[in-house]
Amino acid sequence: MNSKRLPRVGTSLTTSRLAYLARVVDVYARPGLGPLSFWHETPEVNADAFADPRQYYMTFRGKAAYGGPFDGAGVPLLDYRGRIGRQYNPIAIAQYGLARFNRWCRAATVDDERAWSMAARWLLAHARPNDRGVMVWFHEFDWPYRQMLVAPWYSGLAQGSGLSLLVRAAMIQGDPRFAIAADQAFDSLRLDVTRGGTSTVDRNGCFWIEEYLVDPPSHILNGFIWAAWGIYDFARWTGRPDAHALWVRCVDTLDSQLPRFDVGWWSLYEAQGADERMLASAYYHRLHIVQLQVLHRLTGRAVFGEYASRFATYLANRTSRARAFAEKSWFKLRRY
Repeated sequence: MNSKRLPRVGTSLTTSRLAYLARVVDVYARPGLGPLSFWHETPEVNADAFADPRQYYMTFRGKAAYGGPFDGAGVPLLDYRGRIGRQYNPIAIAQYGLARFNRWCRAATVDDERAWSMAARWLLAHARPNDRGVMVWFHEFDWPYRQMLVAPWYSGLAQGSGLSLLVRAAMIQGDPRFAIAADQAFDSLRLDVTRGGTSTVDRNGCFWIEEYLVDPPSHILNGFIWAAWGIYDFARWTGRPDAHALWVRCVDTLDSQLPRFDVGWWSLYEAQGADERMLASAYYHRLHIVQLQVLHRLTGRAVFGEYASRFATYLANRTSRARAFAEKSWFKLRRY
């Protein structure tokens, strides 16, 4: 991978380790008021989505009930505390829109329609070209992930979740601007990172969408799956053969590469390479189970149901949960 074409990544944290730890302690000490209150909802399959093709595949009930903060227009902000503070996060805005869209499909309230429409319009207004001319949604704050992601940086997960919301906005509202923006988001997912996109192809020919654009690629499981659902939504809506072929390519990668995320008693957050492994937290392990259940429903491939059941067995084991918590905590203390 040509790192010159990646978003800027620092070799060391730009904030002190003590400042980082103080911010994390503050976030976890008040989980109901910070970013955890948005991200760490209870993952659930949205069974209604398989009868009502408008709906998204997870309920996102917790995200729909997010209590803020919001800006003056009602766009959600995440308060990361410390030096990062309150920020717009394109992933959160897109998923908040999908959450309110699902609730609107069930109850048809004016407030829910206003909320998902506002999130979709925010995506329209804030996409801008990167240094290769590809339209993306930037994160405007530094973020530590193994290396420091230096603002502005972009994410395949943001592009995929944004695409899922734009497709639904285009279907319901018929505004051609949503269709144009959806085309642009799809381009960002299909293009390699060296061409300004968010995808990579490994030495085995497997296609990945990268949540964080780092070198070497990390292949984060939950981010890849969510981004792939954006491609599925786009392919189903447009009927484009190239989009359908890319969806199948994503599914083939997941089908063949799931063993890389299974340590025999828990799941990994990212594919293990030569470096130290990163286990999933309990929340992300639960998310993997739900995402695999959805993939099983979408594709009919037995492997996804089998891994969902296997990961659920790990979760039910008290020893596995304790072991995962200890290893994950030790990893974070040493690496961040």
